[in-house]
Amino acid sequence: MSEYSQSRNESRILQAVNTLIVNGEIKHPKLSRFASISAITLSKDNAYATLYVSCLMDDGTLEVSVKALQSAAGFIQARLANVLKTKNTPKLTFVADTTERDAQRINELLDSIKS
Repeated sequence: MSEYSQSRNESRILQAVNTLIVNGEIKHPKLSRFASISAITLSKDNAYATLYVSCLMDDGTLEVSVKALQSAAGFIQARLANVLKTKNTPKLTFVADTTERDAQRINELLDSIKS
């Protein structure tokens, strides 16, 4: 598969899953409406997709939202099949994206060294 079509599929998956979250179509009580997909990695053969979840609220809702999305992965995959219209729909894995939290922690450590 060309890099262009893989990139296009990644962006379509990203947009579709974020739309499902924002519209409240994923009916899981523990899923935060502030959760969103920040990045996606799609395998070369479109068989697997790793979706990185970030959350605006930093009160422990990230891990809970990741578990909620992972439990709804079958539903999300079925909805993606309608959007992608490809032969195979990738198996979804959700992972917490802690990049922002880690960057903030590093900045705090650097500030403490300066003073």
